[in-house]
Amino acid sequence: MRAILTYHSLDPSGSPISVSPTDFRRQVEWLASGRVRVVPLPDLLRLPPTAHAVALTFDDGFANFAEVAAPLLRDYSLPATLFVVAGHVGGTNAWGGRPDPRVPTLPLLGWADLGRLAEQGVRLGGHTRSHPHLTRVGPEALREELAGATETILAETGRRPEEFAYPFGDVNPAVAEAVGQVYALGCTTELRPVAPGDDRRLLPRLDMYYLRAPGALERWGTLPFAGRLWVRAQARRIKAMMAGAGGGS
Repeated sequence: MRAILTYHSLDPSGSPISVSPTDFRRQVEWLASGRVRVVPLPDLLRLPPTAHAVALTFDDGFANFAEVAAPLLRDYSLPATLFVVAGHVGGTNAWGGRPDPRVPTLPLLGWADLGRLAEQGVRLGGHTRSHPHLTRVGPEALREELAGATETILAETGRRPEEFAYPFGDVNPAVAEAVGQVYALGCTTELRPVAPGDDRRLLPRLDMYYLRAPGALERWGTLPFAGRLWVRAQARRIKAMMAGAGGGS
């Protein structure tokens, strides 16, 4: 089984975007045990479907990535991709100036920090310029969110991002087509392992918030592990359908 694992913030708040530092350390130690291979995101897709392998991804570029994740990943020689919101670097995750009451408002890494991390081997990916719902912006704004953000990351760090993550998992065919013109890979929030034949612009990921409990990740490859993912995926689909029916975001 191949899978892309998703983290956001590493903090003890218990919010839907958070995994505690303690849980993260436990997960990293298990990942480094050799039970699965941990490879760079582009390499994951080159492995056979029967390989037990994962790629680690971190959305938004929180400052706690440098404080919590980077030292552990460096100690265990584990690769990772960090998706950067180019227009909010050095700011916070109050996208559009509006904090989300469900999650803590936290600082994001600055350009100097991102440059140092890239020099240490962390892959920098694109996560737009302003973290909008991409299906709600016009064609010109979409180009700026994608290509404009890429050029900013390249100019500030010397690294051109090749991977992309959709903010809020918000994507439609037109957005996916635009992403494919700028990036080699696109990551969604669809909750499942990578399957043969997956569109490289629409790769699924496993949100580690759902695997934060002790023993959850360690059941990798078992029927209980697959069952847990299936239940979570169904709950997500139902929630999305209800939000759509009610006109919510």
